[in-house]
Amino acid sequence: MSPLISVIMSVYNDVNNLTYSINSVLNQDFKDFEFLIMNDGSTDETSEILNTYSEDNRIKMFENKKNLGLTKSLNILLNESRGEYIARQDSDDMSLSSRFSKQLAYIKRKNLDICGTRALIKGSTRVTPNKSYYLPLKFTLKIKNPFIHGSLIVKRKTLESVNDYDERFTYSQDYKLVKDILYSGSSMGILREPLYVLNLNNNISTNFKEKQKYYADCVKRNLAPDE
Repeated sequence: MSPLISVIMSVYNDVNNLTYSINSVLNQDFKDFEFLIMNDGSTDETSEILNTYSEDNRIKMFENKKNLGLTKSLNILLNESRGEYIARQDSDDMSLSSRFSKQLAYIKRKNLDICGTRALIKGSTRVTPNKSYYLPLKFTLKIKNPFIHGSLIVKRKTLESVNDYDERFTYSQDYKLVKDILYSGSSMGILREPLYVLNLNNNISTNFKEKQKYYADCVKRNLAPDE
């Protein structure tokens, strides 16, 4: 029997945060999930950490022999997943233990196809998104992505309707995905309660600001990236 949720995570050289992130998924109060983890060509001790979870039958391990990047790795995991819903988790962030149960309840109550949550910034009292949370999503998505990628839960059929992640977007792939889903006519929402902890240290958006900005601009302008 297929699990209700498939959780997908790709990791590349993130030994400092990986255990903290994996455990936050395994400790969810919602139990009907499988957890797919891609080691995306890591060159540090990531493999050794993942091996410590080899006896947990909730986890399925995958490995790219060379680094393919987040977008391609997530699409591989999507193809291997079985759940009715797909949940994201980033390897350097943490989910609060009630995240999945509260998101699913919100999805069903609001009849949503895609749902994110607000997030606490690790090491501070800040919550994101802040002011933009109170604006209509259709308006906000024209200027920025208010969704926290790692907090997303999406119906499988919704992802299939937009052909999963657009592999032309090696950065801002989440912005492109959410905008594609918006244009498909699907319903979306962000849960007000912060159920995710976002780590901005060694974060892709922090370390590759120029690339993130370029790809995000392509999404805003409905252009294909040149790279």
